[in-house]
Amino acid sequence: MPRNFKLNLPATGSFTGPQVMVRAVLGILLAANLIAAGFAFHVFDASPEALTQQLTAAIGQRQTEQARLVRSRLLTANIQKGKTEGETFLANYMTSRRVTYSTIIGELTETAKAAGMEKPGATIALEPIPGTEDLDMMSVSLNLEGNYAQLVKFVNLLDRSARFLIIETLTVAPRAKTDTLTVNVKLDTFVRDDKGGIS
Repeated sequence: MPRNFKLNLPATGSFTGPQVMVRAVLGILLAANLIAAGFAFHVFDASPEALTQQLTAAIGQRQTEQARLVRSRLLTANIQKGKTEGETFLANYMTSRRVTYSTIIGELTETAKAAGMEKPGATIALEPIPGTEDLDMMSVSLNLEGNYAQLVKFVNLLDRSARFLIIETLTVAPRAKTDTLTVNVKLDTFVRDDKGGIS
């Protein structure tokens, strides 16, 4: 093995020669062709089968989202309907606190009068309902006197009342040696607060 060897490098000007430039351009074109072939044969991206699977998955996800949107719209419509019906129910069947005493007592008095019963007196209690800010429960204890037919008529009239009245208890005691019954009716109804003060 020789101790001295000499590396023959081309001269500096030979890198800019026409042959070198042609080789460089051919090398660049070859690299560009290889990259284009890689894209053409899906070397760098997904295969047609993978793209088909992705498309199928995307269509399935879109259908799922559409079904979820339809369910959400249906639930929203049902909630709005329930809210509207609830507000209508409160407006129609719940008495405003500002006029509740006169309204309820007046209606009970008229009902007892229509049934032919006497109304000696009534007591009223108003209690807040836990969990609500604008509803209270009003309990009315009503003492009446009348016969059996009048009592049945009174209960039927209460049942057909436009107000939301609940008969909690009905206590009947016959008066000695007469057809007269002493009746105590405890009624519950609900009162809404219109935030307008109590008159």
